[in-house]
Amino acid sequence: MAIRWGNYRVGQFYDELIRVANKPRPAAAEICKYLRNLTEQEIEEYKTAANTAIHVMGITFTVYTEEEGSIDRAWPFDIIPRIIDKKEWLRVEKGLKQRVKALNMFIDDLYNEQRILDAGIVPKSLLEASKNFLPECMGIKPKHGVWAHICGSDLVRDQNGTVYVLEDNLRVPSGVSYMLENRHVMKRVFPDMFEKYNILPVDDYPSQLYDMLTQLSPRDIEQPEVVVLTPGIYNSAYFEHAYLAQQMGAELVVGSDLVVDDDDVVYMRTVNGLSRVDVIYRRIDDAFLDPEVFREDSMLGVPGLMRAWKAGNVGLANAPGAGVADDKVVYAFVPEIIKFYLNEEPLLPNVPTYKCVNKDERDYVIENIDKMVVKPANESGGYGMLIGPHSSKAECDKFVRLIRRDPRNYVAQPMLLLSTAPTLIGNKAEPRHLDLRPFILSGTDVHVTTGGLTRVAMRRGSTVVNSSQGGGSKDTWIVDMEAE
Repeated sequence: MAIRWGNYRVGQFYDELIRVANKPRPAAAEICKYLRNLTEQEIEEYKTAANTAIHVMGITFTVYTEEEGSIDRAWPFDIIPRIIDKKEWLRVEKGLKQRVKALNMFIDDLYNEQRILDAGIVPKSLLEASKNFLPECMGIKPKHGVWAHICGSDLVRDQNGTVYVLEDNLRVPSGVSYMLENRHVMKRVFPDMFEKYNILPVDDYPSQLYDMLTQLSPRDIEQPEVVVLTPGIYNSAYFEHAYLAQQMGAELVVGSDLVVDDDDVVYMRTVNGLSRVDVIYRRIDDAFLDPEVFREDSMLGVPGLMRAWKAGNVGLANAPGAGVADDKVVYAFVPEIIKFYLNEEPLLPNVPTYKCVNKDERDYVIENIDKMVVKPANESGGYGMLIGPHSSKAECDKFVRLIRRDPRNYVAQPMLLLSTAPTLIGNKAEPRHLDLRPFILSGTDVHVTTGGLTRVAMRRGSTVVNSSQGGGSKDTWIVDMEAE
């Protein structure tokens, strides 16, 4: 047999499927037994079937290199799923709902009364130096009080099995289409497993997304016109934009397809003339959204879009300005934000975070730079960060200079021993580090995906899970063991 769990070494890490004694966790027992009985040839056939399905379904992502420009690559996928017991997942889901509710209240407060600043819970200087705070949004009250309608919060687990929120993505979070497609691939590859396990579905996400978006319509009509606004085919997430539009039955548009007329209403250009648009699921960054208000040179946005939104004539998801809570320095204050607005203790902990803007914390970070993970406040995709234990002295010294030059732009966290899961390397199962990005939809109600996008670092010892930097992904199974 190709996979021998007796030879699988968990080490000092918490493994999602295998316990220290090389025995499967209860929720993973069936899949581990199934995998153990496969021959090398059968494993290879399953991998080939998965890769063929990915190719036929056209599941790609775009990477950029200086040498070759933009390249479409097949989605990297591992056929061993990540499995979480439903009882544990319900606790995580409750914590995510609490967190997103508080963050939306925080954003709404920043653009209106600013009570949390007056109370001194979050320093005013933090807001003044924020790259994502938009003064143009002051005084606006979006429908239902929601700014971040779609949030992707990244979760990690440490060596003790504790689940932490690593960061919140509230601007234009991506990856949900890959979560959905991972499930489609797995159903093709392992149909028998879906009969043996009670795996909670994820397929209803597009309909939940569409229902949430229609709640933002300024018109009380049965079928509001919903569109997905994309930067275009060269965007790294274009596959997802097209996929979600198709799944929702919504129009996929670029900025030039839309126009704001003198009545401050958004219209879509069609072969039959202008047609009113009620809701825009925008996948364009704030800076490029409206050249009348933000970057004048933007060719991606829609002139007058902010006028239409402020007038209450169109719904925007996510709302402009929601990214103010995306800031990794704001992240450090989320426990206090939850207590301030909800008068509750956080159900999901933050990773301990040092704010370099604070002198004492900055000095500690600099003294221990070789033990820290240092992150810029507003970067994404794993770029611009330092992983101290895996970096050279020259790289650490460079980040010391960067921190001293602009302390507001950096936070630091201790290096967590991230959990692992069995991952096929060749035809053998080896432990690889991973994270999880569930997606939270906020409208009149809050919905959390049953699981999310599991991203896995394919290189041994690496904790960088981003697909653009060599990471892969797994299907995430939330299993109802009590219904087995």
